Amino acid sequence: MPVASLPNRFGSGDFGPDAYRFADAIAKAGFSIWQLLPLNPLGYGNSPYQPYSSYAMDEIYISIDLLEKEGLVSKHADYRKRSKTIDYPKVRAYRERILREAFANFREDDDYREFVSRSGWLEPYAVFRAFKQANGLRSWEEWPAAMRDYPLKREMDLAPYEEEIRYHRFLQYMVDKQWDALKAYVNKKGIEIMGDIPFYVGQDSADCWNGRPNFLLTKNGKPRFIAGVPPDYFAATGQRWGNPIYDWNYMKKDGFSFWTERIGYSRQLFDIIRLDHFRAFDTYWKIPASCPTAVVGKWVTAPGYQFFDHLFTTFPDLRIVAEDLGDLRPQVYKLRDYYNFPGMHIFQFEFDPNGENTMNTNSIVYTGTHDNATIKGWVSSMSPEQKKETQRWFRRHKIAGANLYEKMLRFVLNSEPKMAVIPMADWLYQGASSTLNRPGTVGSPNWEWRLPDAEPFEQKLPLIKTMIRESGRQ
Repeated sequence: MPVASLPNRFGSGDFGPDAYRFADAIAKAGFSIWQLLPLNPLGYGNSPYQPYSSYAMDEIYISIDLLEKEGLVSKHADYRKRSKTIDYPKVRAYRERILREAFANFREDDDYREFVSRSGWLEPYAVFRAFKQANGLRSWEEWPAAMRDYPLKREMDLAPYEEEIRYHRFLQYMVDKQWDALKAYVNKKGIEIMGDIPFYVGQDSADCWNGRPNFLLTKNGKPRFIAGVPPDYFAATGQRWGNPIYDWNYMKKDGFSFWTERIGYSRQLFDIIRLDHFRAFDTYWKIPASCPTAVVGKWVTAPGYQFFDHLFTTFPDLRIVAEDLGDLRPQVYKLRDYYNFPGMHIFQFEFDPNGENTMNTNSIVYTGTHDNATIKGWVSSMSPEQKKETQRWFRRHKIAGANLYEKMLRFVLNSEPKMAVIPMADWLYQGASSTLNRPGTVGSPNWEWRLPDAEPFEQKLPLIKTMIRESGRQ
């Protein structure tokens, strides 16, 4: 359940009362894991996989209700409370006015100063956001040379931008403070948080602007090569993501500090870390930046074993899940299994009514992820004969359920993998319009789905609790 998709009276979910209500509900039902999308600032196309930073969290998650409770803002009217989608420009504009009010009323204290002093990433990020604001939100490689190259030369006077820099420090302090409190509450309920780390960072990001030796860029900051995947099930011309490619040779010489610091910070935020696009630690698709699609490119080997050996020397207690989906070469699974990372099984991809349905025990099974249709949307795309075959399979295996969707959920819950994760839209039997992301496409309606009311989910809690208990997972 993405935080942004939670019910909320201000048009998108945040770390406020509705998140606590959701935690109470899933604890009551017997869940033990809440999986999130990345919490970093949404970048191009509102994608959580094109973030402005690997460290900062999006200010959209700051709870206005909690700001009101602290006395930092006055009482504000509801906004798009009942909307079934997130209109990011409108929601951000409404929230921005209130956040500016909170900033004007905020007084720095010891807790704030301690946060600033221990967050080495914060100052570059705040300067990046201030410069971005001053440049009409254009990408950093299009800024005036002094701003573009500030991390390299630091020759500019920041005094004209100090107020905006302070504003972004404040935002990160508030979102961090609210997240810490929410996570502590969730953990106390017996629920672990599974966070998500994008493999790549956005080209238009503080990571890239401030750490450009880690990437294959031109002198002026333009990417020489970009990331993606070749043609596959999702897209006939592949997926051209646009993220800059890492310079792994530099990273090795630098002791993998970029990745080690990034994951080290994330382990403070989450109990379990899902590594997106895990296959790129083995081999990654390298596309010339001049190519308009992802058809032209080549697979390049990454130093996966060297990196993970270093990572676990630094953080021996890390808990990692590998997103190992797609048409992968055997070496990817070998790398995964060498470190005993749980992989992922997707019910929609692996269920076969005419064959065996076996899954690896050391893994996580999903009905679906953010990148494929809801189970109701998937079933609606089946032919009449496929639906009949599927119904016959469930009858033959004596899997009970009031409808086909419930039978699918029960099958997933009762399967062999040690963890089972079911998206909220599947618990509520929502159709294809509730699909979070359509790979190979950018912009609306991707990432916009939200639940306007918690009531439908809460009404299903007795059934969900029974299903979890009968599966033996509670």
